[in-house]
Amino acid sequence: MIPDIRVHLRLYLVTDPQLCHTAGLENTVRQAVDGGVTMVQLRDKHATTAARIDMARALKDVLSGTGVPLVINDDVEAAVAADVDGAHVGQGDISAADARAMLGPDKILGLSCESAQTVHAVNPAVVDYLGLGPVFGTTTKADHKQPIGFDGLAGLVAQSPLPNVAIGGLKAKHQRAVLESGADGLAVVSAICGQPDATAAARAFAETEVKL
Repeated sequence: MIPDIRVHLRLYLVTDPQLCHTAGLENTVRQAVDGGVTMVQLRDKHATTAARIDMARALKDVLSGTGVPLVINDDVEAAVAADVDGAHVGQGDISAADARAMLGPDKILGLSCESAQTVHAVNPAVVDYLGLGPVFGTTTKADHKQPIGFDGLAGLVAQSPLPNVAIGGLKAKHQRAVLESGADGLAVVSAICGQPDATAAARAFAETEVKL
């Protein structure tokens, strides 16, 4: 696990293949990191493991020297093969225990939790951070759970035994409410991916935080 994982959760970019298509995945991530993104999750639900490995290796080159960690969504096999910083899994994916066994002790493992029950079931010895939400509904994840809003987010944060990042339909204008809930940061997709200028889109979050 990266010792300062909370710092990296501050502005967490989740990639979307359709939204990143015009600018390109690598260019989008490069611009976003230039704008202040602190962690990147490669998410492509429809790609093969082989394709995810290729994409991850390309993103490793982009992120080399930046200190920004790269994790892969759901596909732990790809995360191991590409030797990225870790993986992020959901409740319906491989179990956290099995993911940890595959990753080994030194990689990052994130887990999505949408309810108090799933938060309480977390083993802090296995998982490094939690993705809490969805705060709002989002078109980038069609099978998302019922949105919990900021009150629900604050409730889950209060019960979380681990560093955590808010997920689900979040924009720069939501940053104050996310941080006031106690979350360590927010995960964003369309607020950066697919924007005309990913650097400016990411920078908007930093500018918002300065005003808080």
